[in-house]
Amino acid sequence: MGDPESSDVETGLSLVARVEALLYVSDSPVSAGQLANALQVSSRQVKQALDVLAKDCERRGLRIQRHKNAVQLTTAPEAAIDVEIFLNLERTARLTRAALEVLAIVAYQQPVTRPQIDSIRGVNSDSVLRTLLRHGLIEDVGRSDGPGRPILYTTTSEFLQHFGLSTLHELPRLNPDPVSDVQEMQEEDLAVFGGKEGD
Repeated sequence: MGDPESSDVETGLSLVARVEALLYVSDSPVSAGQLANALQVSSRQVKQALDVLAKDCERRGLRIQRHKNAVQLTTAPEAAIDVEIFLNLERTARLTRAALEVLAIVAYQQPVTRPQIDSIRGVNSDSVLRTLLRHGLIEDVGRSDGPGRPILYTTTSEFLQHFGLSTLHELPRLNPDPVSDVQEMQEEDLAVFGGKEGD
């Protein structure tokens, strides 16, 4: 398949550098297939280049974020405070505990329906789901085949950005004690979301 770090004859750039350039100018996540089509190489070559780029980015202020079948270039979570100061971003509101609770359920159970979320929480989650949808932390990905065909929800790439994750595989593992899990998630979520907008 070739070395993703070897230079292209026409451009003088490695495939890794060319992939990085496309991710830099893309305003939304893109698939390996889209990158492969644009660069006229195979998806496998693009995936190899993305792995090299992701490793290289660990030493820099950028990260390769993977969500579902798409990737994007984001700033490193460790640089969040610097970015907020530079862009004059204000942290004015927090997500409520209810919003964090629903977000945790969606993150670990996705795709999940509102009735399933309500069943776990024991209360109606309509308004909380609307808040999370409005902030782009979850999305509607279709309907379940179950009775009433309820909407299915999953987390978004924005969710990963807020939590400083590169993929969903980096979510903390749930331990056998559900009470401990809820307390742990709420503490971590409040720390991470300390200044994010919410309910």
